[in-house]
Amino acid sequence: MSTQAHSSEVWLVDFGLAAKVRPVVVLSVPQPTNARSLVVVAPLTSQLRGLRGEVDIGKPRWLPKRSAVNVQVLASIDHSALEKKLGKLSHEQFEEVKAALRGLLDL
Repeated sequence: MSTQAHSSEVWLVDFGLAAKVRPVVVLSVPQPTNARSLVVVAPLTSQLRGLRGEVDIGKPRWLPKRSAVNVQVLASIDHSALEKKLGKLSHEQFEEVKAALRGLLDL
């Protein structure tokens, strides 16, 4: 079971079955006024394709390979699914993720 997560942190999540355990970046944590107590996350991938929706974060010391945040695959999960904190994106990286989300969703 996890401790309190914060936006821009990278955690391991077990999505079960074929989805396996994978790193995700926390985009939003539940607030008291939310309809559900869910954490919104985007998965990280090491299969870089250079496509829209990927935000290259390089190779942080806490990841084994160069990776990108895939903002096209968002998930809402229960806070208890967060297994282990790996690290945190820099302010600049998280701003890039937010900009990619705004662009993808045309906000």
